[in-house]
Amino acid sequence: MSNNSDINTPVTPVKKERLWNANYTKAWLSNFMIFFSFMLLTPLLPIYLSENFGADKDTIGLVLSGYTITALLIRPFSGYFVDTFPRKVVLLVAYSLFAVLFGGYIVAGSLALFAVIRTLHGAPFGATTVANSTVAIDVLHSTRRAEGIGYYGLSNNVATAIAPAVALAIYGACQNFDILFGLSLLFAGGGLAISATLKMPAREQVKNKAPLSLDRFILLKGWRIGLSLGCLSFSYGVLSTYIAIYGKEELGIVGGSGLFFALLSVGLILSRLVGSRTLRQGKVVQNASVGVVISLFGYLLFAAVHNEWSYYGSALIIGLGNGHMFPAYQTMFINLASNAQRGTANSTMLVSWDIGVGLGMVVGGALAEWWGYGAAFWGAWVVNILGVVVFFALAKGHFARNRLR
Repeated sequence: MSNNSDINTPVTPVKKERLWNANYTKAWLSNFMIFFSFMLLTPLLPIYLSENFGADKDTIGLVLSGYTITALLIRPFSGYFVDTFPRKVVLLVAYSLFAVLFGGYIVAGSLALFAVIRTLHGAPFGATTVANSTVAIDVLHSTRRAEGIGYYGLSNNVATAIAPAVALAIYGACQNFDILFGLSLLFAGGGLAISATLKMPAREQVKNKAPLSLDRFILLKGWRIGLSLGCLSFSYGVLSTYIAIYGKEELGIVGGSGLFFALLSVGLILSRLVGSRTLRQGKVVQNASVGVVISLFGYLLFAAVHNEWSYYGSALIIGLGNGHMFPAYQTMFINLASNAQRGTANSTMLVSWDIGVGLGMVVGGALAEWWGYGAAFWGAWVVNILGVVVFFALAKGHFARNRLR
């Protein structure tokens, strides 16, 4: 006689851990506020420096790169602090300084003072982004981590899509940068308030800590991936800094950078929505490979064809590429590191990005000053090719051999 009880007994479904839990949502919103306040100013600062202080292209590049340099210098220490001390405390201290320094732009009455404040501002920005991204990873379940990293980046992308358009609308209506500086201060303060409500999971105490070494500040196993990422971000540094002034001076597009960044963000959002599913399936290298190739074509279109169609079309293509590439690169860094080095892995990735963006600002400004914008954008594309070659020749295989999960 057969026993039908097993057949009729309902199978208990495997519980799927929640992705958008309360703390992950708060970390997502906090990151949105960081980048919204940042991107309210970024596209218009070259115009502000040119019109208010008479700065030339070379000087603009140097002044704006100071922010990236200090962010770069603080990131390795941020990773160490985040891995060593309570992460929420580190986040709140850094976020407070990041918000307060927006007020410094309002009182800066000279180019020199503006350069000092802008340079100082990079340090809390660097520390806040490392701390917040590490907190976001902490509050995700391990089964949703790769997917969550992809969606976390949407907070940057949505902010990048909205903030420049808001900034350009306000600037067009009142021509008053103090209002923009004040709004940045307000939104950063809102992000700080959200961060203060985070509830962090208990962390396991590491009893026998290894002595201080370089690997506590920089993830040495990630240098190949970092070199590739730095080359790719060089290209972004050139475009993001000079896109507004190039469109105005060379193509006669007034206020076009708002739509450029909006289309860039549309591409980022679409590719992250698709890429998050493949990341959940473990296809990290595939995502990165597709992303770097798509971005390469976007930068080629921007450098080779000078009209409105290529100006806006390249933004969408670059966005599609970067949306696949960036979360995959971040996941690769995380998967090369132990849990105790999670902050270090995040900071190393962001250091690589900052080095590329900072060099792109300075070198791009010099090339634009000496030989014109065409030379700057072709230079960005050549460095982008180098980043793609490094990824396929060095980083891809190294990751496959050394990943921990």
